[in-house]
Amino acid sequence: MEALLDRDGRGFHILTPVLESTALSKAAGTRVYMKLENVQPTGSFKIRGIGYFCQEAAKKGCKHFVCSTGGNAGFATAYAAKKLGIPATIIVPTSTPQTTVQKLEEQGTEVEVFGKVWDEAYMKALALAETEGWVSVHPFDHPLIWQGHASLVRELKDLLGHKPGAIVLAVGGGGLLAGVVAGLQAVGWQDIPIVAVETKGADSFNAALGAGRLVTLPAITSVAKCLGAKTVSARALECASECQIISQVVEDVEAVQAIELFLDDERMLVQPACGAPLALLYTGRLQQLQREGHLNPDLDSIVVIVCGGGSIHMAGLQALKTQLGMK
Repeated sequence: MEALLDRDGRGFHILTPVLESTALSKAAGTRVYMKLENVQPTGSFKIRGIGYFCQEAAKKGCKHFVCSTGGNAGFATAYAAKKLGIPATIIVPTSTPQTTVQKLEEQGTEVEVFGKVWDEAYMKALALAETEGWVSVHPFDHPLIWQGHASLVRELKDLLGHKPGAIVLAVGGGGLLAGVVAGLQAVGWQDIPIVAVETKGADSFNAALGAGRLVTLPAITSVAKCLGAKTVSARALECASECQIISQVVEDVEAVQAIELFLDDERMLVQPACGAPLALLYTGRLQQLQREGHLNPDLDSIVVIVCGGGSIHMAGLQALKTQLGMK
């Protein structure tokens, strides 16, 4: 798959930089490269897969997109729909901040608030997609979306020029994980271990790996709402049998602390979902995985995917700290 093109021939997603981080390297005890997906036009990696999905749907005559999301997938759908000149309706659960709703509406998108959690918003989106010409854009579970996300790994190989010892990323529903696995397989890097990080209370992938089958969490209790899929995609679980995937769970407080440290270190504000993999590095958990034999003790370098910050702002960060009882 080549670059994703809209009607004017310009790409939906941009080629994002790979930068070495002195602070993260010091914390992790090895060279850390950041794949900066937070600088995408919509603020996260989601535009890669969703942009590609929407482009393909448009070719088949889609007249209206509908997407259920509390944030980044909605921004990506709204952006792609606007580029393609096709209307979109975004269904968000009641837990979605008003600032997110406003940002979506500013894209010229219709926003409907429905249900307490994403799963309920998704059922509403599926019902609307029964309308002729309407297409439901799943936030993470579709082969075209994984194919779009795989472009991230091809860029990584071109920009980095050498094979990293591990890739650290966040897992919500599993779309990024599935895309990275597809990308690694495409470039012949499928032997690179992936450290997949979730926050406690949104750890449906960890639960599924432990049980050897898909597990539905009773509720999402983490503040990392963008990781809030009560059940991961079946493809995410399949990936664990195709690549070495090390599942890790961090606390909400650790993820939010990582946001603050990253803001100081790299001058970028990201959301709790992105704070989760950063927390793994800041807390010394990477070295623990090396000591325990899960990762090579002589790691030359690793890549952390800075997946996004489309729905975070300073007031929101302060509210998270207050909610968690942090100073």
